Amino acid sequence: MRILLTNDDGVNAPGLEVLIRIAAALSDDVWIVAPAEEQSGAGHSLTLTRPLRVHTHGPKHFSVTGTPTDAVMMAVARLMQDTPPDLILSGVNRGANLGEDVTYSGTVSAAMEGALAGIPSIALSQVYAREGAGLDVSFDAAAAWGEKVLRPIIAQPMPARTLININFPAIPADQVRGVRVVAQGFRDYGRLKIVTNTDPRGFEYHWFALGAVEQTPAHSTDLEAVRDGYVAVTPLHLDLTHYESMGALGSALSATFDKN
Repeated sequence: MRILLTNDDGVNAPGLEVLIRIAAALSDDVWIVAPAEEQSGAGHSLTLTRPLRVHTHGPKHFSVTGTPTDAVMMAVARLMQDTPPDLILSGVNRGANLGEDVTYSGTVSAAMEGALAGIPSIALSQVYAREGAGLDVSFDAAAAWGEKVLRPIIAQPMPARTLININFPAIPADQVRGVRVVAQGFRDYGRLKIVTNTDPRGFEYHWFALGAVEQTPAHSTDLEAVRDGYVAVTPLHLDLTHYESMGALGSALSATFDKN
């Protein structure tokens, strides 16, 4: 099995080192194509206004001067075009990708790009609890549980245009209570927090910050599972159509535009 590893924290991220060890337990054919620098919050963005450069760090080990989506596209369409990967693993992200986070996440978006290419793809994230932790984040739960969770998942066929989002709780590995397959939750962020200050040259600047988050996890969501000490496994799909609205919208528009 040929595995492609990527992330959004950058090619030198400690979480990628954890993922390399996890993947090595699954296969001896592991490739790494990751962003050259941190791309957290890049979402499913694609670089179109500047050229991309690929740097070689060793056999099957590359970085791309772009987003996670760029990295996956470069891997599949150029670096691995003759023998594409059988599986894409994205992460292990430093921080949670729960609930609506998946819409911002470069980690999840890299897996989305893999799913669009028809390749089974899985995003992995390590939750941490302490604000301002920086790089001082424990990947203990992900390191201990990653292989155990992945093996039964990759043994199952994955429906087309779907991906798996995995979040490991912010507790020691020996305290993890197990694994739950759960739905994507939703949190009420309320008012956006923006930190404003002045730079040394006297110009004002603004920095988006994570303010207080009101968590309202429904029963059996990823938010609840991680909060309760479980590894949360959530299947996602790329079809964003809200089919329940199509009939009402069709009727409303027909009444307006289909008059003779």
